[in-house]
Order: sequence, then C-alpha cells, then structure tokens
Amino acid sequence: MTRADLLALTPDALAALANRGLVKRAAKDLDAGNGPEMTVAPDGGVEGRYPDGTTAALPAGAGLEAATCTCAATGTCRHQICLVLAYQRDASGDDAEDRAEEPGEAAGWSPGSLDDDALAAVLGRRALTAARRAHRAGYAATIHRPTAGDPVARVELQTCTVRFLVPGELGYVHTDAVASVRGEMTVLAAWAFRAADERGLTGADVRLDVGGETKGERGGGLDAAVGLVDQILLEGAVHAGPVLATALRRTAAELTARNLHWPAGALDDLAGQLAAYHGRDAAHDPARFAALIAEVHARHRASAAGGTRSQVLGTDEPAETPLRRVRLTALGCRVGGTGGVRTADVFLAHAGTGVVLVLKRRWNVPDGEQLTGADLAGRRVLGSPLRALAAANVVSESAARSAGRVVRVAAGRIAKTTVTPLGDAWEGLPAGLLVRDLKAEVRALDALPPRLVRPRVEAELVRAVAVAEVRDVGYHPGAQRLDAVIADAAGATAVVSAEHGPYRPAALDALAAALADAPRMVTGAVRRDRGGLVIDPFAVWTGSGVVVPDLAPGTGTAVLDGPPPAAPDPLGDVVHAALDVCAEAAHRGLLHTTPVLRDRITRAGDDLRRIGLRAAAATLAGLAAALAADDPHRTAEAWATAHIRLLTTAELR
Repeated sequence: MTRADLLALTPDALAALANRGLVKRAAKDLDAGNGPEMTVAPDGGVEGRYPDGTTAALPAGAGLEAATCTCAATGTCRHQICLVLAYQRDASGDDAEDRAEEPGEAAGWSPGSLDDDALAAVLGRRALTAARRAHRAGYAATIHRPTAGDPVARVELQTCTVRFLVPGELGYVHTDAVASVRGEMTVLAAWAFRAADERGLTGADVRLDVGGETKGERGGGLDAAVGLVDQILLEGAVHAGPVLATALRRTAAELTARNLHWPAGALDDLAGQLAAYHGRDAAHDPARFAALIAEVHARHRASAAGGTRSQVLGTDEPAETPLRRVRLTALGCRVGGTGGVRTADVFLAHAGTGVVLVLKRRWNVPDGEQLTGADLAGRRVLGSPLRALAAANVVSESAARSAGRVVRVAAGRIAKTTVTPLGDAWEGLPAGLLVRDLKAEVRALDALPPRLVRPRVEAELVRAVAVAEVRDVGYHPGAQRLDAVIADAAGATAVVSAEHGPYRPAALDALAAALADAPRMVTGAVRRDRGGLVIDPFAVWTGSGVVVPDLAPGTGTAVLDGPPPAAPDPLGDVVHAALDVCAEAAHRGLLHTTPVLRDRITRAGDDLRRIGLRAAAATLAGLAAALAADDPHRTAEAWATAHIRLLTTAELR
C-alpha cells in the first residue's frame, strides 16, 4: 500500500510540523548512508530501524503526531523525519526531491470538501461543538487556496493560522494555536473554505465573514458614535471639553462590548488626542485628529453599504488566543513615546503563518532623565537585553496572540522562552513577508482596501526587503529625514526613508552607516507613494551583522551628505495642502471657522480642480457651500466626505 500522505509532504511541510533544522539534519543523515532499514506493513504502516539500534514508526492513517521512536526525544525527532524522507526516496527513485516538491493535484483541492463526519472522526465532537458556538457568533477568515507555486491550503483566522499540509489528510494540519483549541480552529478553517466554495469565491486569496447572526441596524450600529464624533468635529479640539472626551471613552467601551473593535479603537485614539491637546502633550497631532474622525465616518458608511463586517467593524472572535510552542524571528524595533513615557515595539515574524506580531513594552521616564533608545537597549525583555531581542530568534511556549496581532508572553513563565542569535533566519521568511520583487509588492499594496476601512491590526505592512544595490543616500536638513534609493535584483527601486526622532537621536547616523556596509536586507513598514514603494526602516542586515538604528548609541552628530535634487510633486503638494486646511478646520471646529479659513478651503478646491482631481475638488466645494449655509449636520457630512476622499487619494496615488 502506497502512503500518498507521506509522498505529499514537502520539505516546507515537514519543517512546519517539526523545524527546518531537523529536516536538514535528517536529509544529511540519509545522504551520508545513515538512513533506516525500512519495512512497510500491508496496512501502510512504515517502520525504520537505524544502524544505532533506534527504531521509528509511522502508523497508517495518522499524521506525524502519532509517530513513535525509541530515541530520547520527547517530540518529533530526526529519526521520524528521516524515515519520511527515506520512504519518499524509496517510492520515487532518483526523482524523489522533484516529486516531493510537485504540487500534484493539490491546486484543485479545498478543505471545504471535508464533511462534518470526517472532521469529527479525527478532531472529535467536542471540537465541532466549540466551533459551532464561534460560527453562531460569526468570525472572519482569509483563505489562501493551493496553487502550483504554493500547494498548501491556508486559512488566516483573527488569532491564528491553520495550514492543511496534505490534501484530504487532517493528521497533517498545522496551526500555531495551543493543543486545547487546535481542533476547534481546524474546524473553523475548514468551514471557512466550505463557505467560500458555496458562495463561488474561487480566487486564490479571499477574505470573508463566516456564520454569524444578523447584527444591528444598517450602518453597523454606529449612529450614536458618529453623532458624538460630529459634536467634536463641530466644536473642534480647541473647544471640546473633558465631558466629550469622557463620552468618547464610554462609547468606545460600549462598541468593544459589541465586538465593534475597529471603530472602538478609533474612538479611543480620538479621546487620547483630545486629552493630549488639553494636556499640552506633544502626542497631539491635528492631522491624526482629523484622520480619526474621518475613519469613524468611513467605517460607518462602508458598513451601511454592505462592507465586510470583520474588516470594517471588527471580529467576534476571542480577544486573545494562546499559542503552542512558537518560533518567531525578530525584524527590528521602533522606539517612541511621549515626554514621560518611552515605548519599544519589537516586530516578530511568524514564518509558519506569514504574519508579523508586535511585542510591546513601555517605561516611565524618571524626572530629569532623557531615556533614549540607546538607554533602552540594555533593558531586559524576555530575559534578554532589548538590543539582542530585536535581532534574534525567539522560541516560546507561553505566548498569546491578540486579534490585533500583539503578542504577549505570560508573566512568570519566562523560563519557557528562549532567545537565540538571528543567523540567516530572514532568508527563510515566507514570500508574503520577504520581498524580492519590488514591483510585485507595489501591486499587492494596490489591491488592498483603503486604510480607513481595513482591520486595525499591528504591523500589517511590515516586510523584509532584499537589497541588491544602494544607489543614492541623502539627508534633508529641513525635514530631518534620511532618504536612500535601493534596488532589487531586477533593477526596480524603492526609497528607504527615516525621520529623526528625539528618543532615538543616533538612528539616522546608524542607518547611513548600515546602508554603506553592503546591506543584504532592510526590514520596516512599507507604503505606496507616487506609484513607488517607501520603507520606514526598523533594521538592516549588513555585511557586519544586523543593525537596529533606533537602539544605536550616540548623539546624532555625524555629518550626512545632502540629498539629490528632489523631483517636483505638484499633485502631492496640492493634496497635502487640502488635507492640512481640512485638518485645521477640524482642529478649530466647524462651528468656529473664520472667513480666512473658509477662503483657504475654497482655494484648495480650486487648486485640486486645476491639477485634474475634479472629484476631490467637488467635495471641497461642497464643504465650502455647507459652511456658508450654516447647517451643522450638512457641514459635518460634507467635511467627512471631503477628508475621506483626500486621505484615500493621498494613500493610493
């Protein structure tokens, strides 16, 4: 009896079930002639006896979790992996390696074809019962159908990822969720594929809501929240008192209780902006204040128009899911904060699921101390200095992942977390996180919905970008910004752009030095700008090792070369001028606009029309007319329409 399940296991699938080091070691043992003497039972069970007397067995009808071995290893061991590889080579002959990597018929397979009886037989009735509760509440899923290039069916749930490594075989399902919820998550993933199949959603990557009962009224139940936000818009940050800030936080809590997490987050941030303004805190930003108001309106309108609930409003899934033993790869660190608080966000790639998680830490700043990134570099996080953690591999058995992709390590269980040197782990990142083709990444960003209505998840667009060449590096003194043009192997370019921060004074110096030291990769948050790609860098892998600029020591006194002449950007200048005048109107309050400010709004609309952005110009004309009509409700709606249009134009241009 031929074991099709063993033949279908690719090296990547084996690495997911065990780890890549074990797969490499098992392959070396086999190549060196230290493989097993293999016997295959009539029912398909495979047993291998090694020269040192160790015996491994792969029972029929079960995955690697049911495999046994007489060695001292407590989990999946190299003997079991070597036995799989030996079986593949024996069954496939000289073409074993090629056949192991062929997708075969996987590209046409869907986990949705598994009925509930098949799921219950392997995962148990308890898993189906738990999954039905989640299904009644409704949940979000993104399914990735198997293709010739990626033969593994995959489902991204809000708090974990499920991968069906072998078509039709539930014994080879891999998920980063802990064992107690593994069955439930597998069922939810299979049902997500089933729902997509039933709706005729045949694309390679599909996002959908599964299950759920009819919730609330048209607009997602945000009418009260929008009314409150309009009060703040009409009064402005300048005139809004503490009562409105308190009302914002109360409304945010109510939305959270109804699982409307994304608009709740916007309201909470808006309350923070009001508090920062009245506290004369540098964290207040009029542009951010205006964007948050526009976001609430955008989510309300998208929901009323039938937008995907989980994307626009939030998910009904648990706020946090514990992970089983998980291996994460650090992609650098971002240091920020305010006058009295310092924050450090460590970005951790989970290669098995293709997402980036964020580990957050904050420290209060004692009076009279500066506490820069260099000072934080020595602070211990997860038992290691921050400088080591930000460029390391992290293996933890006590981690939990939130719906917003924040990872938390349980207090008091640090002993179950290890931090080891990074090595070449960035090279092993999946295609979704490792960018080698800059033009393809731009196309992927083009396909995303506008940021105003996307899920509010951390590190959504953090990537590792391969660098073939650094072409130009220059410092803009006025903007206190360092820009560098990098190119990929095909010659396509992107801009690495970093701004000076008061709590990371040496970051630009360290970045310039790293870009001059044969950089191989740069990690950071990517975005589109003027049809190209811009990277806000978190770390650089150079010929001398990994550099994390935000944690670099120094005072930022190095002399940096000036930039090449900047290409004129009349369209960008006009759009940003219009955004600025709308943000100022929100800051002052639409009920308190002056004739001068209203004239500036009219001129901004005229400039947009002259440059060809007629739809955006029309929204500003509508705002000017509403202000003149002295109709508060109409004015708030017109402002929201204009600002949503302008923000989306600036993002997608």
